[in-house]
Amino acid sequence: MSDVELPSDYHRRLPYGGRLPPDPLLGGPFFPFDGDLQVVPLAEPVLPEPPRAGEPGGAPCPTCADPEQDAIWGDDQWLLKAGFEATGLPLVALLVPREHLRLDELPPDLTATLGPMIQRTAGAIRRIPAVGRTHFSRWGDGSEHFHVWFLARPLGMMQLRGPMLATWNDLLPRVPDEEFLANARTVAAALAETSGTPLGRAV
Repeated sequence: MSDVELPSDYHRRLPYGGRLPPDPLLGGPFFPFDGDLQVVPLAEPVLPEPPRAGEPGGAPCPTCADPEQDAIWGDDQWLLKAGFEATGLPLVALLVPREHLRLDELPPDLTATLGPMIQRTAGAIRRIPAVGRTHFSRWGDGSEHFHVWFLARPLGMMQLRGPMLATWNDLLPRVPDEEFLANARTVAAALAETSGTPLGRAV
């Protein structure tokens, strides 16, 4: 790719095709790997970016195709989904609006409920006995439909703190199905104390 095709000075500074040193992460208190590691070669930008699910030319939006699939709780505005795959953490959940909207499209009335929903969801997940903290993140590269991830950090597992919690979720042994169901029901019941109802496997 020639310089003229790169969209910014930031892009032009990067060493495409080379391997960045892993040193800034090695030995960090929350980094889950040691030994000899190599960073994968830095790939060139893909421009224009491929469409996400739900965007024109992309795959269908999975939430709109089956809104309550994997949902464990819902009200008239929001759904909480969990259990789409086995997890290593006590619970991994996804908060989504029922309406197909990007973050920058959320209307004021829905935006006003987002903060309280994050608080409620984090508190409900902490009702699970195995949970010490609830982390939440917004990654928007897979689907256009706005979503917020919630990850339950196990009680006392201080090594799992910080941004690598999602990686630990992939590394830890899978939670048994009966334990997941108990955790999902705990969260759904806690949310239903304020509004909405348990759904799906959490009923």
